[in-house]
Amino acid sequence: MQITTERLVLREFGVDDWRAVLDYQRDPLYLRYYPWEDRDETAVRDFVDMFRDWQSERPRRRFQLAIVQKESGGLIGNCGLRRKPENEWEADIGYELSPRYWGHGYATEAARAMVDFGFRELGLQRVSSWCIADNLASARVLERLGFRQEGRLRRNEYFKGRWWDTLLYALLAEDCQSISEPAGS
Repeated sequence: MQITTERLVLREFGVDDWRAVLDYQRDPLYLRYYPWEDRDETAVRDFVDMFRDWQSERPRRRFQLAIVQKESGGLIGNCGLRRKPENEWEADIGYELSPRYWGHGYATEAARAMVDFGFRELGLQRVSSWCIADNLASARVLERLGFRQEGRLRRNEYFKGRWWDTLLYALLAEDCQSISEPAGS
């Protein structure tokens, strides 16, 4: 599977992609909103292998794709939809990007393409997501795409010696006219 946008190619993970993922997942900026203190080769290989295993699901319920910058050909993150096991009409979306590429609209561009794929190709009616409340950039990505905040779970995640709030978001198929069009970036 492959999705192409103006500046990106979202493609299936390959066997050697773990190297690029390890490179960005070791960055302290990336690690800030994750429970991990560091990432090692074994953990990242397992992480990428999980996404590769999803490629053979039949019927396929989970689509986590590598984000590759067209210009450089380099892997800069990943983005994906995971259908809920109890409801085939709903999926959650997750994305991550190398901190070197933050602030350039790549996460929004990749997430927009995945949400569009979910509504158009998978027939989803609802796409949900959550983020750590302190991660304002991730919340902004969702809001740019038209997601509505549906709740705040107070102190429900504990890592790095503190409690974190999480924000819950969702986008309904009827809420978006054409999410392929930029939403006021």
